Amino acid sequence: WVAPREALARQDRGEIEIIFPTRTSLEDLGRFTTAAAAIGYARGLGDIEVNAACWALDHEGSRRLFRRADPQYFEIHWCDPEESGETCYVIQPGVPKRLDRRVVRLTAPNPGFMTGPGTNSYLVGSGDELVAIDPGPAIDDHVAALLAAGAGRIRWILCTHTHPDHSPAAALLKARTGATVLGRPRPEHGNQDHSFAPDRVPENGERLALGGVMLRAIHTPGHASNHLCYLLEETRMLFTGDHVMQGSTVVINPPDGDMRVYLESLERLLAEDIAIFAPGHGHLIGAPHKELRRLIAHRLAREAKVIAAIRRLGAPTLEELVAAVYDDVPARVHPVAARSLAAHLAKLAAEGVVRASGPQYVVAR
Repeated sequence: WVAPREALARQDRGEIEIIFPTRTSLEDLGRFTTAAAAIGYARGLGDIEVNAACWALDHEGSRRLFRRADPQYFEIHWCDPEESGETCYVIQPGVPKRLDRRVVRLTAPNPGFMTGPGTNSYLVGSGDELVAIDPGPAIDDHVAALLAAGAGRIRWILCTHTHPDHSPAAALLKARTGATVLGRPRPEHGNQDHSFAPDRVPENGERLALGGVMLRAIHTPGHASNHLCYLLEETRMLFTGDHVMQGSTVVINPPDGDMRVYLESLERLLAEDIAIFAPGHGHLIGAPHKELRRLIAHRLAREAKVIAAIRRLGAPTLEELVAAVYDDVPARVHPVAARSLAAHLAKLAAEGVVRASGPQYVVAR
């Protein structure tokens, strides 16, 4: 017999070889001084998440191993259920990525601080008719890529919302295909796509039989008041636009953005049977209900920091609060974070927790 810590030390000295799963188990066991303590801890864990390591290729054909903590993990498993190791994990603008037999993703060439690798557009359907979800920005190369991938089959265009990185290509794509455009009209406030003119406005909960599939529209205001998600009922993939995005939290920018409404929209999605998120930016997101709970907890923790900072600082301005509340992010992010901070303050003021006194904020109760 050998103690877990001694086995790890022997591997570190090069005396024995230990494969990765065994080392992970030994590291877990090494935290305990007795077997009884380890067993007691294990019994309290509840459901243990599957962490099935998977191989995938980069855009040059090199193989890499991924585990559950990696952002590409769930997408690799979704795209390569047979675990062939042949799927590509790199998001490449302009290069179609088949996610499953009903969905192809095309990412626009608009990478950036707010857009990550770029805006994801999706072609959804089976057979001779396709739905384009979030055609993206009005970039000629991106529209050409959508047309090429659609190969004359695009019949409908669905937009999640009317921010400039999601809907402007709808008009261009409609002009080239004659497709029917669905979405909610642009709101009055905020940076909106003024070219967006839907032919139909889906109702909350409306089931849309398009392209040989069934898509259900779900109104999810908060990031934008006209925001819709679309649930592909055949696979339970939810196209989330900017309601949930991979790699970052979304900006809530008043007056059209509303933090209270955003949290309510996240809560409502917990009641939906969802298998995976297809976001407007980044890779597919697995364990969707866990992700929703994480996002809600993150926003509420940030809200608690807002209240604590106001109490500590006395009567701070919004500008003074940003550095205190967002001390865990780089200062270059603070101008953007200030928008979401304004949304937190508006929510707390509406709930009577804080009140504004000119440009300053104080705790009301």
